Amino acid sequence: MTSGGRTAEPLLPDVAHEPLVAAPGNRCAEVRLTHGGRAFTRLVTPGPRDDGYCSSDSTPKGTGRCHSDLTLVGLTPSPLVGDNEEAQALHDSPIEASPHPDILQGDGKASPNQLVPQGSKLPHTAAPRDAEDGRESWGKGMDFLLSIIGFAVDLANVWRFPFLCYRNGGGAFLLPYFLITVFGALPLFFMELVLGQYNRQGPITVWRVCPLFRGVGYCAVLVAYFVSFYYNVIIAWALHFVYASFTYELPWTNCNHTWNTPNCWDGVTSEGPRPNDTNMTSPSEEYFNLVVLQMDKSLGFDDLGPPQAGLIVCGFITYVILYLSLFKGVKSSGKVVWVTATMPYVILTLLLIRGAILPGAADGIIYYLKPSISALLNYQVWYEAAVQVFFSVGAGFGVHLSYASYNTFSNNCYRDCLITSLVNAFTSFYSGLVIFTYLGYMAFKQKMHISTVATDGPGLVFQVYPEAVATLPFSQFWSILFFLMLIMLGLDSGMGGLECVITGLLDELRETFGRKVIRREVFTAIVVASSFLVSIGNFCQGGMYMFHWLDTYAAGVSLLSSALFESIGVAWFYGLDRFTADIRHMLGFQPSLYWIICWKFISPLFILITILMGVWSMATNALEYHGLVLYVYPGWAEAIGWCITASSMLMIPLWMFISVFRQPHSSLKEKFRAAIVPQEKKVWRSASAAATPALSE
Repeated sequence: MTSGGRTAEPLLPDVAHEPLVAAPGNRCAEVRLTHGGRAFTRLVTPGPRDDGYCSSDSTPKGTGRCHSDLTLVGLTPSPLVGDNEEAQALHDSPIEASPHPDILQGDGKASPNQLVPQGSKLPHTAAPRDAEDGRESWGKGMDFLLSIIGFAVDLANVWRFPFLCYRNGGGAFLLPYFLITVFGALPLFFMELVLGQYNRQGPITVWRVCPLFRGVGYCAVLVAYFVSFYYNVIIAWALHFVYASFTYELPWTNCNHTWNTPNCWDGVTSEGPRPNDTNMTSPSEEYFNLVVLQMDKSLGFDDLGPPQAGLIVCGFITYVILYLSLFKGVKSSGKVVWVTATMPYVILTLLLIRGAILPGAADGIIYYLKPSISALLNYQVWYEAAVQVFFSVGAGFGVHLSYASYNTFSNNCYRDCLITSLVNAFTSFYSGLVIFTYLGYMAFKQKMHISTVATDGPGLVFQVYPEAVATLPFSQFWSILFFLMLIMLGLDSGMGGLECVITGLLDELRETFGRKVIRREVFTAIVVASSFLVSIGNFCQGGMYMFHWLDTYAAGVSLLSSALFESIGVAWFYGLDRFTADIRHMLGFQPSLYWIICWKFISPLFILITILMGVWSMATNALEYHGLVLYVYPGWAEAIGWCITASSMLMIPLWMFISVFRQPHSSLKEKFRAAIVPQEKKVWRSASAAATPALSE
């Protein structure tokens, strides 16, 4: 019998002579089937269990044995003569269909069909070609590594981490930061890479492994889409500053311009200390607020004003670059990251060398690193460390999962995970050294204490740092270098977020309507263009109010909720027995107890505590923006913001409801059990009159 123009061979023409081995305590034995150059994972138990569970993965089973509602035909008891119960268990067990490197011989052909008992460590050989599913793959493994590094290392490493470090105990802040990295974010990061690489699916369709949690993928895609509305605006601002740097004198050097107010004080032409006046502003602060943003012409969130043509042009250029980097898939974006992911380190090093010889630089570094052990007793320090870690690493966004889905099956994603996490932490620390050398220099130049010149958010990179470089010889050169670095850091993360949206929705559309429902080039244009149209609101005269509003509600609690339910879905429903078996078959080693405990308990607990603290903080404090004046957002703006947050979070329970009630069973209990059983893209279905099985695409 044929299917898709191919002849389907019998599933098991031969079976290895080694019998199936059940795990101690009547637990499920792990077996491997091979067919047509592909490997299938099965968990098999020789008999029913009293507790109704297959293993410690806490996944309830319908009949007491490892099974799914898929049906294998053409598998008769004859290959397992003498043990029909084992044959039936094998017949009922789920198929994990993935190309496996260990079934290949030296000539690249599949070895004879075989069963591999549980506990056997398979040799790790070269990966087979992953062209069977028609999915694109990275040109080089290094393309993938640089892409995930580029997404993890973003603008937050440059402004957010240094500010949090000096505000929350200096060097002492590194302790909670690295502890939460090791026990919270790192395990989830590795989990996402394994999910994407093993299943070769985007953040939505990957939840075939547990359809009950399909809404987690939709939540991640929506969060990534919402973030693109404002994150790419930062790249547009940096483009504006690069353009403004091509002048004889940087326009934010002094207070002699028409836009400056009587409160402007440059600290360079004046010999005395800064006047003790809370209304005093710096020329860089006034340039950013009054020239770039034009915030003085807006009354607040309900009076954004007209868009600014100059910023719209910068935004359009940004989105064109993003489209050109994404429309061909990972083949094109993989080449772009060779520049965008490496050049920031060259520029950071040049800036550090220049800044280290400036007067006051040492004071800035000491202030940055001076430990304050008492700060560790404040829960706010641990909360801010957790938020910074999870947002910086990017767990829950679905971006790493999307990137990993284009890997070859045997790519060492474990190594990539460790390298990326180390590089991310190092970059945060390293960029802090760079920033605080210049903050120390600026405090020395203006005869101020360094605590009064360091600010959070965009103010650090668009107000404080430009003011510092304006006093350097060849200031235009250093200014261009700095803002080019910001552009490259932003583009990496911007590409990652949009790639998550494109990959996730395209995979879902192809599964629902067919493989060629829409070309990637066209779909990428739709996603990029729609994101650009919404981002225009940030280019209005009151655009900073919209920027801050989106930054607060688009990817806060909702992102952490995505990460929480992702960890719960894999560890408690898909099951760690299955998940660790996937890792063993793909990478050739068994994850240690550290990973098991973190996946099962520690990481979800970290995220849950962070979510509760975040919700409490947002609910008890009014939303404010500290700009030219202190602006308090109206209540209706906060209400709409919570709707933005809820719109992505509600995808999780909504799809739980859909996944359960679409199951073709009579009782609610049976529907729920069916909703947590892994589903496969390729299913062997029954054909009673056929001598051989028909492969259904």
